[in-house]
Amino acid sequence: MSTLERANTVHNLTPLISVADIEQSVAFYCDSLGFQLSDRWAPEGRLAWCRVERGGSAVMLQQACDEEATVTDRGRGVEFFFLCDDADALHAEFRARGLDVKPPKIAFYGMNQLFIKDPDGYELCFQNVIAP
Repeated sequence: MSTLERANTVHNLTPLISVADIEQSVAFYCDSLGFQLSDRWAPEGRLAWCRVERGGSAVMLQQACDEEATVTDRGRGVEFFFLCDDADALHAEFRARGLDVKPPKIAFYGMNQLFIKDPDGYELCFQNVIAP
């Protein structure tokens, strides 16, 4: 790796997603998926933006406003893939937290994948590599 490449290392990605009801989304990510609220912005006492984290992953949630795309257009074609240690264990955890989710399935390319939709229809996949 060249000096220039080392100086321009990208360390992580934290997507910002617009949500119809930020309080509902925070409850889903924190209560159902086990994320922790790590930062928030609440002008005039109303939550407008926040960051939720679990392990090394984070998502920023922002209350959608009237000028933005409709709910059906928001996030269209975007899916979020989280690498985890054990998608089966997460499935059990999420079910214990009250989510009705289907069990993970093994993709033809060797990933054990658990798919979940959030309240706004964003597709989330928690996946782990299957040992060869």
